[in-house]
Amino acid sequence: MTLQIIVVALIVAACTSYAAWTLMPAALRRWLAMRLLALPLPERFASTMRRHATVSSGCACDGCDQGAAKKAPPAVQTIRFQPRPPR
Repeated sequence: MTLQIIVVALIVAACTSYAAWTLMPAALRRWLAMRLLALPLPERFASTMRRHATVSSGCACDGCDQGAAKKAPPAVQTIRFQPRPPR
């Protein structure tokens, strides 16, 4: 019973921290990421914090316009409607 309570408490704490991080304003998230980078962190966690510590351009593109080659527009596809089965 005690192990179950500990596991549930850890899951709730993880979900709470994820929700707080996601709903946090970008400026506060950036400040917190810079403070966390001062600590000795594992490389995987530190790379995520470095990405959050940089100021984004605000266009949500993340470099998608810097591709080597422009993608061709998709070919025309026909749409097929399937009739609903009778009830």
